Amino acid sequence: MFFNRNLLLAVIFMTLLSCKMHNGGNIQKNISDKCCDMYVTTGIGDAIYLNPVLACDNASSSINTLIYNGLLKYDKDLNLVCDLAEDYKILNNGLSILFKLKKNILWHDGQPFTVQDVQFTYQKLIDEKTKTPFSSNYLMIKEFKVIDNYSFIVTYDRPFAPILESWCIGIIPKHIFEKEDINTSKYNRMPVGTGPYILKKWITDQKIILEANPKYFEGKPYIAAYLYRIIPDQSVQFLELRNETIDELSLTSDQWNAYDVFFKNYKKYRYPAFSFTFLGFNLLKEPYNNVKFRQAVSHAINKKDIIQGVLSGIGKEANGIYPPQSWAYKEIKPYQYDKAKAVKLLSDIGFTKDKNGMLLYKGQQFEINIITNQGNKARELTAQIIQEQLKQIGLKVNVRILEWSTFINQYVNEKNFDALILGWNTAVDPDQYSLWHSEQTNKGQYNFMSYKNKEVDSLLVKGRSTFDKSKRIKAYHRIQDIMRDDIPCIFLYYPENLVAIHKRFNGVELAPAGIGWNFNKWRVNKKDIKYFNINLYD
Repeated sequence: MFFNRNLLLAVIFMTLLSCKMHNGGNIQKNISDKCCDMYVTTGIGDAIYLNPVLACDNASSSINTLIYNGLLKYDKDLNLVCDLAEDYKILNNGLSILFKLKKNILWHDGQPFTVQDVQFTYQKLIDEKTKTPFSSNYLMIKEFKVIDNYSFIVTYDRPFAPILESWCIGIIPKHIFEKEDINTSKYNRMPVGTGPYILKKWITDQKIILEANPKYFEGKPYIAAYLYRIIPDQSVQFLELRNETIDELSLTSDQWNAYDVFFKNYKKYRYPAFSFTFLGFNLLKEPYNNVKFRQAVSHAINKKDIIQGVLSGIGKEANGIYPPQSWAYKEIKPYQYDKAKAVKLLSDIGFTKDKNGMLLYKGQQFEINIITNQGNKARELTAQIIQEQLKQIGLKVNVRILEWSTFINQYVNEKNFDALILGWNTAVDPDQYSLWHSEQTNKGQYNFMSYKNKEVDSLLVKGRSTFDKSKRIKAYHRIQDIMRDDIPCIFLYYPENLVAIHKRFNGVELAPAGIGWNFNKWRVNKKDIKYFNINLYD
């Protein structure tokens, strides 16, 4: 996941399948010895918004963390520490926070960062016209009181457990957006942040180029440039890695188990992911809104086959919304793989078999259309396995693989699907209000499956409205019990992060926060620099 800057010869960026770097323009910069080399990474999809208020996809988020800062951030051990904030103090039994901001921080355009930017970001987050999935965290604020240019107090109407984590969101500049429609602003593609890297170029569906911020308040990063290349096929990505034209790659399980000769100049890292992969349904459509249908499909899916066939055993069976490393995790009794029980449940709600053994619904031919995104081999293979498993009980399944932006914008956000396979990256704090609460079903919000359960709604509110960890655990365990029966989606597996990084980079440290938490301090020894005098093409 990193940067593009072509060396004197563009041929270095040619891949085994002629996947060339698209270069153009003539803007050049020489990189000093203290800030040199570049980091080249890749992903299957392009970013959507380089604006942390709007962004809800992984590609956008990974770039936004390099361009923007929050008031707070997680350190290597997942402790919350100051970022744009210099200090903070919890007051009024947890209902208020006093923030003091660091001074002399500049936006990328040279304007000073002040409390007005924080207040403006907050106002946009609670504006009903803003298409953000994060509003619920800030609508609980009763008062935002500015003290001076570098301090403010924020007061909540009731206790809010993720109160500190919510202020990790990237702060946006008031002077850039105050006269803009934030949803359509050109600055969503021309970001101005306070972060360690500055956007240099964004070529849609090809690449995003960043350069080190010379005035970054923590010091200019040692890596001069960062290139994110869009390569929508994981096999092609692996060929690029073998050709050493990328420096980092998230590996599939097959790639992880490949011969070490492929990784002679790379180091591999494996660690648990705060995520789960699921088969979700459009709960606004019949029969997907019938719990017996969802239970039947769950009985018809053999997750063990998926974990072995797709993940080569590198992953765990998922039965709920929290991965095992979460303190809110509860061991949930899985649905047993039972084809006869699946058929019986379908029969109970009006399914019958035709002369060929295929299921009809209320006398009509029935087909499930499952969609997932292009380039993610695990999801594609998972869809194919589920297709075959459901065929065994007479359910016809059509699988459609869609380009990432099309998948999100035309299908997920528009709720234009029967079923889909997707993954959620969850936060460290177990609050999942935005994913499951019935008020979070609008376009662009996370509850696109349209799940609604009054008791879950109440428990989600209770879980985030107390600082008592034991009470929160009780609420989240109850939610998992309800969802076990209610089955809003079929939880498939908890994956692991499998990453390869080129060995020339020093300072890479695997920690509870994963890798990349200290990227600003990564460096390359002078003798190992691959891109020394870098020409930046605009």
